[in-house]
Amino acid sequence: MFYKTITTLFLSLAATAGVSSLIAFACGSRPGADAPTATPGTTVPIAETIKAENAFPKLSFSQPVEFTHAGDGSNRVFVVEQTGVIRVFDNNAQTASAGTYLDIKKQVASGGEMGLLGLAFHPKFEQNGYLFVNYTKDNPRETVISRFKATSAGTSTIDPATETVLFKFRQPYSNHNGGKILFGPDGFLYIATGDGGSGGDPRNNGQNSDSYLGKVLRVDVDASDKGNYGIPKDNPFVSAGSGKLPEIYAYGLRNPWRISFDEQGRLWAGDVGQNKIEEIDIIQKGGNYGWRLREGRSNFNSDGSKPDMIDPIWQYTHDNGDVSITGGAVYRGPANASLKGKYIYADYASGRVWALTADNTPTGGKATNQLLISRAGSISAFGEDAKNELYLCNHSEGKILRLSSN
Repeated sequence: MFYKTITTLFLSLAATAGVSSLIAFACGSRPGADAPTATPGTTVPIAETIKAENAFPKLSFSQPVEFTHAGDGSNRVFVVEQTGVIRVFDNNAQTASAGTYLDIKKQVASGGEMGLLGLAFHPKFEQNGYLFVNYTKDNPRETVISRFKATSAGTSTIDPATETVLFKFRQPYSNHNGGKILFGPDGFLYIATGDGGSGGDPRNNGQNSDSYLGKVLRVDVDASDKGNYGIPKDNPFVSAGSGKLPEIYAYGLRNPWRISFDEQGRLWAGDVGQNKIEEIDIIQKGGNYGWRLREGRSNFNSDGSKPDMIDPIWQYTHDNGDVSITGGAVYRGPANASLKGKYIYADYASGRVWALTADNTPTGGKATNQLLISRAGSISAFGEDAKNELYLCNHSEGKILRLSSN
């Protein structure tokens, strides 16, 4: 999912790569230090000290992997717990309790990289009450994309019996499940999927257009030509014939655990690497991002690159103990002016948090990287509230953090 470890608590993201299991957490900043080895571009210091502080000091969560809001005009926010629970509470630093919004632990197989991994509210949630989730199950082991329905936008709980499964697909191994789902500016649902697991993508799922694995998928949840969903007419393989899945939007990814849109409509992905390289991609429709033929910009299971492969906008090596990227979001909140327009991301293992500045072009151009925080904890995900302020999920400590320049 978002981490690599050598303990029995978690499964390895890569069959041959490992790091210590739990990180010592000390929120602070050392601008310009311990920068990852990266190409293209350079790493430069940031002008001010950025800290990660506990946004809700009276609350704690069990393995949080998602933070979001419903876009319903309320002040509520939601945290997804990997075990299969969605918590809801008022977006206030003094909030002392978080209710159970949805509990589907009975459906979810969790542990390691499996679990309830994604949540997205329909853009018209206030009208239709629809929310969508991504989770893994066992017997057989599958990823499930499904919809639940709230009786009203302001209800405090969701009945698990309202579930409608959109589609599901087999997972050959328990790791590399992807997990993020989100609605794009086009109103379609985007789904990040890993390559199916093990190490080195032994089934070559990333390059296979007849597999849901190792992809970004895009579906129309308001259509019904595929049963409980539909296919956008301009998806890359919509007219390709048999053997090519029409749900595919982009491919050649290893484990794009977290993806996000910026204000320009560009889709960013942090793709977790194998043994040497972590990468950040700007996802284009129909794009091939190279895995398993390449890891980042380097050949992996190939003597050369196919001409249609798209390079990452940024990559870093494992040389400094950074081994498992957590994709983030382009900052657009009001609290930290120096971060405006920068892509904020982290490494789950080292606890470092960076800001990547890219050109305002569809592909990002040449990027510049800045270290913000040297130890923020095991950051599993980033999320935004209704005011576009950015939050970080500390998976091991069960905290929700926010960035502060005070």
